[in-house]
Amino acid sequence: MKILKHFTANDEKLKEFPFKRELSMESYLIENEGVLALDNNIFREVEIIEEELTLKQGRSSKDTDGRIDILVGYPHGEYLGVVELKLGELNNTHLEQLEDYLSERDQILTMPSVKDEIKDSNYGETPKWIGVLVGSSIKPDLAEKIKDGYETESGISIAALTISRFRSNGAVYVVTDTYFNNKKSNRDTTQYNFNGQTLGKGPLVLAVIKHHVENNSESTFSSLEAQFPKSIRGSDGVFDTIESANEKYARNNKKRHFINPEDQIKLQDSTIAVSNQWTTSTIKPFISVAKELGYEINSI
Repeated sequence: MKILKHFTANDEKLKEFPFKRELSMESYLIENEGVLALDNNIFREVEIIEEELTLKQGRSSKDTDGRIDILVGYPHGEYLGVVELKLGELNNTHLEQLEDYLSERDQILTMPSVKDEIKDSNYGETPKWIGVLVGSSIKPDLAEKIKDGYETESGISIAALTISRFRSNGAVYVVTDTYFNNKKSNRDTTQYNFNGQTLGKGPLVLAVIKHHVENNSESTFSSLEAQFPKSIRGSDGVFDTIESANEKYARNNKKRHFINPEDQIKLQDSTIAVSNQWTTSTIKPFISVAKELGYEINSI
């Protein structure tokens, strides 16, 4: 006997509309990367880094090559994530496959396409990692293992996500369930007091640069860069022209600068956008420079 499941939402009957091919699921997730968010905190923002990455001897447990379905970034938490997709029910064999791929982290970071994508980003040369399994359902024992905070032998957390698709009257609906228990998060969440505000790293830099320009109305791009040199955070510098920042966003679809109109800063000869890519290692030299210029900044 064939059993058909139906769901009702606002008097609409929803009929199951499963993905027929793994590539279809992959395409959907690439176009709707927010589905891969794992929480409302450090894993809430998602960006696609690369897809279909071939790993030489990537299946170490089987002595064969492997292929990563999707490599994602969680920039707020400074994590890279290996995403393994399965059309059916997730099980421990799939977990083993994901662990094989995560053991090839060094190989992943040497791939030119990956190096280009994460260059001058939050992830740094030694990013933190997470593994994500995605399927239509999950074995109860695997679900319990992940909900208990399962980690690989290298201490990498594993998450799982089940995705169901339905349709009604031409509309498509997607329902997801997330299994994740991040027992340890070593992300630096230091906040800073500046000019009566409590700010995180990126907003702090933006506030300081804005305040400095307001107090130095004759600032030009070169004079500001002399005071806040590129060397603080690398080749992209502390800020860039808004034209260059928008061009990078259009090319990569990744916001590396504060480009919203209210965040743009007008100088005598240009309009700039401040970088939003700040880590523990780059914020320290920025604060040192700001303090040398007479600004009071205190961590809390």
